[in-house]
Amino acid sequence: MRIAYFDCASGISGDMCLGALVDAGASIRKLKEALKQIPISGYALSSSHTTRCGISATKVDVKLLKSNASNGHHQAKRWQDIRRLIRKSSLDKAIQDKGLEIFKMLFEAEGRVHGEPFDKVHLHELGAVDCIVDIFGTLTCLKLLGIDSIYSSAVNLGGGTVRTSHGMLPVPTPATLEILKGRQVYSSHIHFEMTTPTGSVLLKALSKPSEPVPRMTIQNTGYGAGSKDFHEMPNVLRVIIGEVDSDRQALDTNDRAIVIETNIDDMNPQHYECVMDRLLSAGALDVFMENIIMKKGRPAVKLTCITRESDVTEMSDILFENTTSIGIRYYSTNRMILDREIRAVQTKYGNVRFKVSRIRGKIITVTPEYEDLKVIAENKNLSIKRVAFGLSHCYKNLFK
Repeated sequence: MRIAYFDCASGISGDMCLGALVDAGASIRKLKEALKQIPISGYALSSSHTTRCGISATKVDVKLLKSNASNGHHQAKRWQDIRRLIRKSSLDKAIQDKGLEIFKMLFEAEGRVHGEPFDKVHLHELGAVDCIVDIFGTLTCLKLLGIDSIYSSAVNLGGGTVRTSHGMLPVPTPATLEILKGRQVYSSHIHFEMTTPTGSVLLKALSKPSEPVPRMTIQNTGYGAGSKDFHEMPNVLRVIIGEVDSDRQALDTNDRAIVIETNIDDMNPQHYECVMDRLLSAGALDVFMENIIMKKGRPAVKLTCITRESDVTEMSDILFENTTSIGIRYYSTNRMILDREIRAVQTKYGNVRFKVSRIRGKIITVTPEYEDLKVIAENKNLSIKRVAFGLSHCYKNLFK
């Protein structure tokens, strides 16, 4: 499996993505040819070599031509305009679908922060042509490089302020923060917009967080230059491309989580169900309890909550507010999770959801959803075991 790792120590933007991937070996000529399949004009795509703090990097620029002012491509675009334009293109269907998915994420984030429906939002300062080239250009370059999976570091947001169509906004902008919910971020001392909304949505839609760099055999690296050259650090997005042994466990099963634990020996046992429900409703990945013996032989319960790094504070608040605990401990851990999806299957009992799990694309586990089995068993006055046996013919079809 061929993977790419985005090192976002200096943030990420759309043009930095293109620059890094071209620097890593994606053909600028083939990139231009692919983008010609989109019915837009009035721009020029160029690539040049430069340096940032002594590091050689590639700068990719999208320049709007004067003729663009007359054909309207520079004007703000809405979601339906972008979708119509891309569906008219001759790009691969997979690239069309992924690109539109990324655009929808971008419009939805802009809509939430500005209080508008996503299909009414305009791109404004993002620029329709720039955004289209950055997003579909990145997808094209990834295909040219044969990348199967993408991983990324924590992302540097920068600081200060930036001038937008809405006036001066703090960095990171509200849209960037909205997009990067659930991802690990930080801010350096540099007062500049290191990470843009376009860079954020590419990172969020295409990559999985991974700290440190995933284990791989390095094949190539690329450096995409940002617009400014800082004295303090190289303003580049670094991409590391490598191979993963297909016989090893797939890297896309790697994930990080936080384990929160607390020992409780003085709470009414009837209250635990409510605590577990509230943790799970708030987004906990898992919650479970164990019987333990504390000092002086006191029986107690160890309550464990597994959650995302971004949700530690919320989960801790729930524990303190809903239990008698006066202290918790938490630590970061790695976990392996299979790629999974929920498939709805029409059966003799009605619609039943099955969880289908894969490793390296191969289906290895198929499991009916318990809640669906429970409802069927109650409605049909059958045992859950009988219902599960009655669905056995579905497994063969799902394993295909």
